[in-house]
Amino acid sequence: MLFLQGVAYAHPNRDLLLSNINLSINRHEKIALIGNNGSGKSTLLKMLAGQLLPSEGLVKAESEPYYVPQIFGQFNDHSVAKALGVEGKINALRAILDGNVTGENLALLNDDWAIEERCCEAFAHWQLGALDLMQKMETLSGGQKTKVFLAGIMVNQPEIVLLDEPSNHLDAAGRAILSDYIKTTSNTLVVVSHDRTLLNLLQAVYELSKHGITVYGGNYDFYAEQKSIEKEALNHDLKSKEKALRKARETERESLERQQKLDSRGKKLQEKAGLPRISMNTLKNNAEKSTSKMKDVHAGKVDAIAQELSQLRTEAVDVDTMKIGFDDSSLHKGKILVSAEHIQAGYDNKLLWKEPLSMQITSGERIAIKGHNGSGKTTLINLMLGNLEPRSGNIYRAVDQCIYIDQDYSLIHNHLSIYEQAQRYNSGHLQEHEVKIRLNRFLFTKNEWEKRCENLSGGEKMRLILCCLTISNQSPDMIILDEPTNNLDIKNIEILTTAVNEYRGTLLVISHDAYFLSQINIERTIELT
Repeated sequence: MLFLQGVAYAHPNRDLLLSNINLSINRHEKIALIGNNGSGKSTLLKMLAGQLLPSEGLVKAESEPYYVPQIFGQFNDHSVAKALGVEGKINALRAILDGNVTGENLALLNDDWAIEERCCEAFAHWQLGALDLMQKMETLSGGQKTKVFLAGIMVNQPEIVLLDEPSNHLDAAGRAILSDYIKTTSNTLVVVSHDRTLLNLLQAVYELSKHGITVYGGNYDFYAEQKSIEKEALNHDLKSKEKALRKARETERESLERQQKLDSRGKKLQEKAGLPRISMNTLKNNAEKSTSKMKDVHAGKVDAIAQELSQLRTEAVDVDTMKIGFDDSSLHKGKILVSAEHIQAGYDNKLLWKEPLSMQITSGERIAIKGHNGSGKTTLINLMLGNLEPRSGNIYRAVDQCIYIDQDYSLIHNHLSIYEQAQRYNSGHLQEHEVKIRLNRFLFTKNEWEKRCENLSGGEKMRLILCCLTISNQSPDMIILDEPTNNLDIKNIEILTTAVNEYRGTLLVISHDAYFLSQINIERTIELT
């Protein structure tokens, strides 16, 4: 069982990330933990794993959890054995086999004489081949690093497993093995993921937000249905609150006009009655105080409703407003953009593909480029862009303008502010307020315009790129997306999906996310082997 009660977590600079988190997961339960980027999902997993201590509250686990982290190069200096948590055992076993039978080595091994065989079996299961346990992690691809940690489940045989974005970097074969594990295991599972295919394999969805954790008793499809109902209710509340605000402002105006008429009529009656000046001043002051008090009362009501409306608008993010809005007039459907005949690529003396590749891409197509990790998908993109030339064969390119959104979001200049980045794409010379309106539409508010791009999350960088494309308003011949969903939360994937579906040019996508590919209406596939 996993248990959290009244848990809070603050960053070292004392910024509060999590507050009053309560969570209870029973033995053998398999749950998804979802939430927007920056909501604290990974931090919560690290606390469950015992790698972080909460600022306050209680974290308890029946047995030691095994944690599979997100991979972004942080383990490059580790050996494979150290990443698996068995380096001490492996060194002790090898020392004993070499004749160094000490009490220390025997204690480290703890009678686990089959540790190497178990590692080999786990590597074979995850299609890692014959890895050297002392090999440095930096020599492995992102997919291989993820598989090493996943292999650690078989090696360490835990009862509780915590998975943080486990399908990132995995190819289709790796995702299939992961799905099979989730479906068949009796482990208690907590899975942080944006992969909706994976999320549908889990029994319940726990949504982490600033309000705490909300439990939805079903898989992701069930969660999505419930959120749709909640969104309708939220939109109804939004319209009701907008109506209430208009009514409150109207009442405020009518009341003040009525009071001004009464004050004016009273003043005329007082003048006709010939009251002394001191009495006139007293009555005037009383009238002004009454009017001021009425203004304060109405202003308070209006401000309260306006604040409630602002909060509702923050919660009711309208994905449909985040459209690119390209001018597509320069696109010529059916125009040949890339044509390749028997091309081959490779590195050193090794060729990439079993057979030379021939293909043709025309304007308006929506194409997925698929293949296992290391099959040359990014190399093919660089051949199309002219960054590489083929070893053999011929390639024709007629792409005048291409937007390539890679996994590192290289279109974003980290040293610039959000507003400065947006202005770099202002080729149509939009006025300042028009650029800022577009930034607001993509959820970059006034308080964030001067924020440095280097401090943005992957989802925020993707949103900023899409916003920049709306500002340029120049439709490229081709948009290329290289594993676009890897660092995005579900909300930002929905924003990307909506924006991409409005684009009428040629779309090339490298992705192992089958659900995303189905949502953006891919028409055909280039399979690399």
